[in-house]
Amino acid sequence: MEEALRTIIDTIRSHGHALDARSLERILRRCNRGVAAEARITKRALLPFYQRTKELDGPRWRSWEVDPATERALLATLKMKPRRTASGVATITVITKPWPCSSDCRYCPCDIRMPKSYLSDEPACQRAEHNFFDPYLQVKARLHVLDAMGHPTDKIELIVLGGSWGDYPEAYQLWFVRELFRALNDGLPYMGGPELPNAGEGLPKRGPGEFLDGPDAPTLRAERMRDARGDEGVEGATTLGSTARERAHAYLALGISSDPAVLAEECRPLQQTINTGHARYNEAFAQRYGRGAWQRIAVAQQATFAELEHEHRVNESAAHRVVGLCIETRPDLIEPDTLLLARRMGATKIQMGIQSLDQRVLDLNRRHVRVEQIARAFALLRRFGFKTQIHFMANLMGSDPAADRADYQLLVRDERYLPDEVKLYPCSLVESARLMDDYAAGRWQPYAEEELVQLMVDDVLATPAYTRISRMIRDISATDIVAGLKKTNLRQMVEARLAAEHAGAVREIRMREIATDDVRREDLRLEAVPYHTTVSDEVFLQWVTPDGRIAGFLRLSLPTAGPEDAHAPIPANEAMIREVHVYGRVAKLEATEAGAAQHTGLGRALVEEACTRAAAAGYRAINVISSVGTRAYYRKLGFVDAGLYQCRAL
Repeated sequence: MEEALRTIIDTIRSHGHALDARSLERILRRCNRGVAAEARITKRALLPFYQRTKELDGPRWRSWEVDPATERALLATLKMKPRRTASGVATITVITKPWPCSSDCRYCPCDIRMPKSYLSDEPACQRAEHNFFDPYLQVKARLHVLDAMGHPTDKIELIVLGGSWGDYPEAYQLWFVRELFRALNDGLPYMGGPELPNAGEGLPKRGPGEFLDGPDAPTLRAERMRDARGDEGVEGATTLGSTARERAHAYLALGISSDPAVLAEECRPLQQTINTGHARYNEAFAQRYGRGAWQRIAVAQQATFAELEHEHRVNESAAHRVVGLCIETRPDLIEPDTLLLARRMGATKIQMGIQSLDQRVLDLNRRHVRVEQIARAFALLRRFGFKTQIHFMANLMGSDPAADRADYQLLVRDERYLPDEVKLYPCSLVESARLMDDYAAGRWQPYAEEELVQLMVDDVLATPAYTRISRMIRDISATDIVAGLKKTNLRQMVEARLAAEHAGAVREIRMREIATDDVRREDLRLEAVPYHTTVSDEVFLQWVTPDGRIAGFLRLSLPTAGPEDAHAPIPANEAMIREVHVYGRVAKLEATEAGAAQHTGLGRALVEEACTRAAAAGYRAINVISSVGTRAYYRKLGFVDAGLYQCRAL
C-alpha cells in the first residue's frame, strides 16, 4: 500500500497536478501485477490509509514529504465520487423508523420493513436498516464513509426522509433531530465497516428471540430482563446509551436485528398479506411494531427542546456543522404550528409530496388532499422562509403525457406554487402498491420510454431559472419494478437529448451548476430574476459565468399583503432571505481553495445585494432562515439572533 501511495505522490509531484482516472489506474495495475486478487490495492483503500498514517504515524507520514499543494492534488486524485459534494455541501440522508401513515395512495409502495413509500433495496434505506433506523448511528456511518472517500465533512446538509414527518409524535421528532446533531457534535469515531456499514459489526450475531453469546452475555441478559420488568420506572423501558457500541448492544439485546436476510424472513408472511390485499400497511405495522421490542425501545426515543437546543449551541462551533436540515411531509400536514415546531428544531427546507395539481387525478389515486391545501401550504412555507422541494409524479393513473405536461407547467408558472426544487418522478409499479389491481385490470399502463423521455425534456425546458430539478427517478431496484421504466439513467437520457436538440435553452439550476469546475471571480456577473407569488415578490440573485452556468445564488423574499399574514412569524415590512448557496468544490470552513467558488466572498456579496434591494423596496429589516451551523457566519454579516431567525436592520 505504501509503495503504491509513494508512487502516486511522486507522479503528482513531477506532473504538478492531480492525476486523471486513467493515470491512476495505470499505477495501480503496475502495483497489483502478480498479486493475489484478495491482496490487490484499490483506489478506495488508498485514501483511508493515507489519512490514518497522517493522523497516527507522524514520522512515517513526514518521510513522504507531502507539501500542501501536493496533498491537495493527492486528495483530488483519490477522492471517490467527487460530484457528491459538488453542490457545495456534504449531504447525509437518514430514514425515520417505520410508522403508520395517515394516507393510503394507490401508487405508494408498502414495504413493511420501511416507512411507507420506501423500499428496503434503496441505498439510504439499506443503511438505515443496518443501523436500526437510529439517527445517531446513521449519521456516524455516513460520516465514516464520506471521510473515507475524501470528502470534507465540516459542512453537512441533513435530509430526513421516511414517513410523513408530521405523523410522528413530537417527542420522537425531538429525539431524532437531537441525535442527528449529537452525532455531529461528539467527535467520537464510528465503529462500523464498509460502504453499507452495520452498526452491529463486531458484535455477536444472533437471530430474533435468541440471547447473545460471548463475554457480554450475562450483562446483556440482565439488561434485557430488567428492561422486560420495567425496572427503570417505565414499564417496558430500555436505555439506548450514548455511544455507537452501546446503541448496537441495546437494539440487539432487545431482539431487533440489523441483518437484511433475517429481517426479510421475519417480514415475509406480513408482506405477503399486504401484497395480496389482505392487510393494509397500518394493519401490518401494528402486528410488526406495535408491541414487543419496538414498543420498548420507543420509550427511550424521546427528548426535550432543552436537550435539542443544547446540541444546537454546541453545533455552532463544532467540527461538523449543520448548514441545512430538510424534513419530509405532506401539504395537508402543513400548518402554522407544525412549521413553528420544524423551525424551532432547526429545519430550513421542507420536502412536500404533492404529486399532481389535477384534483381528478389526485382523487383517482386516493391522494386525499385538496389543491387548495397545496396552494395554502406553499403560501405558509414561503411566509415562514422555508425552501420548498416538491415531489411531482408523471404517469399517474388517469393522466396522460399531454395532461402531465400541462400539469407541470402549472406548477412552475402559476404564482400559487413556483417551487424552489422539484423531484420529478415517473410512476413505477411495485408489487406492494394498490395500483397492482389497476394494472391487472388494464386501468393503468406505464408510458413508453420515448414518451417518458420527451415528457421530461419538455418539463426541463419549462423549468425557470430559479428552480432546481433535484431528481428524475427514484433509487428503486429494477427487480422491484413490476411495470415502468427500469433504467436508472433517465436523467442522462434526458440531458443527452437536451444537449443534442436544445443546446443553451435550459434555465433549470442543476444543469447549470459549475459542479467541480474551477471559476474565477472576475469572470462572474450578478443577475437578478424577479417573480411574483401570492404572498411575496421574489428575487433570485445568481452569480453566472459568461456561458450561463451558475456559481451561487440567493433567494430573497419580499412579503406582500396576503391571507396568510395572520400566521406569519415576521412582520410584513420585514424581508426574508430564504437561501444562500455557493456551488463548486467544498472548501473547508475558514479556508480558501484556489479555483473554488466557496469562501471567495460570493455569498457575502449576495447578502449585501439582497439587503440593498430590500431597503430600496421600503423594508425596515431583513431576516435569514439560517441553519444552526451558519449562525456565526451571519453574525459576522451584521445579523443578530432573533428567535426563529436572524435579523439585520436596514
